[in-house]
Amino acid sequence: MLLPESLLYTDWFGVLATFVAINTVIYVVLGVIKMTPKIRWGRRTGANRRSQTRSIHPDAAP
Repeated sequence: MLLPESLLYTDWFGVLATFVAINTVIYVVLGVIKMTPKIRWGRRTGANRRSQTRSIHPDAAP
């Protein structure tokens, strides 16, 4: 579908194009945030994160 060139210079089309551009940038930022790994501020890793063992052998050494 082709639109006449005069339509591209109307105010409402400019507002619509601005809205679409801002919406696209927001979704790109959200997508990049979703793909990046979570930042963990603590130094505890693995079994050190838990206060209790969750093993099926509770008497085993961690």
